[in-house]
Amino acid sequence: MDRSFHQGNRNALYDTLPAGSLLLLFSGRAPRKTGDEDYPFFADRSFVYYTGIEQANSVFAAVKDEHGVSETLFMLPPDAHAERWTGARLKQPEAEAISGIRDFRTNDELLPWLDKLIYEGLTTVYLDFDRKKPDEMPIRPAFLLAKDLRERFPYLRLENVHNAIRRQRTIKKPCEIEAMRYAETITRDGIQAMMRAARDGIYEYQLKAEFDYALAQRNVLSPGFPSIISAGKNNFCIHYYSYQGQAHDGDMVLNDVGACWDNEVNDVSRGWPLNGKFSERQKLLYECVYRTSNHMFDTLKPGIPMHMVDDTIRRYNYEQLRDAGVCKNWEDIGTYMWHRGAHHVGYDVHDEVDLQGEKILTAPGMVFCIDIGVYHEEWGIGFRLEDNCLITEDGCECLSAVTPRSVEDIEAFMGKR
Repeated sequence: MDRSFHQGNRNALYDTLPAGSLLLLFSGRAPRKTGDEDYPFFADRSFVYYTGIEQANSVFAAVKDEHGVSETLFMLPPDAHAERWTGARLKQPEAEAISGIRDFRTNDELLPWLDKLIYEGLTTVYLDFDRKKPDEMPIRPAFLLAKDLRERFPYLRLENVHNAIRRQRTIKKPCEIEAMRYAETITRDGIQAMMRAARDGIYEYQLKAEFDYALAQRNVLSPGFPSIISAGKNNFCIHYYSYQGQAHDGDMVLNDVGACWDNEVNDVSRGWPLNGKFSERQKLLYECVYRTSNHMFDTLKPGIPMHMVDDTIRRYNYEQLRDAGVCKNWEDIGTYMWHRGAHHVGYDVHDEVDLQGEKILTAPGMVFCIDIGVYHEEWGIGFRLEDNCLITEDGCECLSAVTPRSVEDIEAFMGKR
C-alpha cells in the first residue's frame, strides 16, 4: 500500500478522538517458542493498517490538541550486532517513506516521553484493547502499559479505541480491493495445484505441499491463515490441521485456504472429488450448496441487515436439502449445517469490523465470505463452498469466481490432468 493509504487511515481515526488525548498503538513482539527460539514475528494488523510498519517492538503515538495532531514513531535503535543475526532494522528514511511519519525516536524513550506528557496535563490515553479481556492476553503491550499507568497515575483516563478501528476497517478502499483481487488469483493457483496432484493414496500433507509451493512461487511465503486441507472422514473436523490422512478414490477433498497479498487476506473453500468425478450423492449435496451460494450472489446488495446473511444462507440451503430429500423438517438442519455462513475478510481472515447486530447494513466496500458447509456423516460426505463477496453500489461481486466452483467446472478442470 502507498503511504497515503496509511496516512488517510490515521486522519480518519483522528476525527473520532477528542482534543487533549493521546493515541498509542503497538506492533507487538514475537512470543517465545522454545529454548532460545521465538515464533516468527507477525505485526498487529491494526498497527500495520495505520502505519505500514511491520517491525517488532514499535509504538505509534499521536497527540491531538486544539492545534492539530503530532505523530511519533518509537522504534528499535540501530544495533549492528543484533542486525547481523536477525536482519536490518528500519531506519528513519525507510520508515518515513512507508508511513509518512516524520518524528522518530527509540523505543526506550517512550515511557519518559509519556510521563512528561502526563505531568504536563495529559488526561486521556486511547489504547487498542481488541476484543479480549486483559486476563486472557496478559502479554499484550496495551494491557501491560495500561496496568502500569493505572498503578502510577490512577487519575488518568484510559479509553478503548478498538470500536472506532473496527468501524473504519469495515469498508475497504479501492486499493484494498485491488490487492484482494490479486490474492484471489494466487489462492486459485494453489487450489488448482492440489487438484492437478490429486490421485488415489495421496496424503493430505502432500496436497498441502502443492498449495504451499504454488504460493511460494508467487512470492507468498505463508498463507493468510493456517490452511485446512482434509479428505474423507477428516472433513468432519471443521478446523483440521493434522494433514496426516490419506485420500482414496471416492473421497471428497476439502480445502479452506487463502493467500495474503499486500496485507489483504481472502478465504476460499472448495470441495472436490479426488478422482475428478462427483458421485451421485456428492453431486446432490454439492448442487444444494452451489444453488444456495448463487442465490446469495444474485440477491445481496447494499442495505441488507448483516445478520440476515447468515439467516438467509441457512434457510435457503435447508430448502434445497429438503427438496433433495435429505432433510425432512427444519429441525433437521443442525444435523447437516454445523457453522455460520458469513464473516468479513481483510487485514485479518476474520476481519475486525463493526458488529452491532441488526444496526449494521451491507454497504459498498464490504467484503465478507459466503461460507456454506454440509456435513453428512451417514454418507461420509463433508465439504464447504466458501467465496468472497464484495458489496458494490447496486449489488455484489464474487471475487473468488476465478476458482472453479460448479460441478461442471471442477470436473472439466480435473479431467485435464
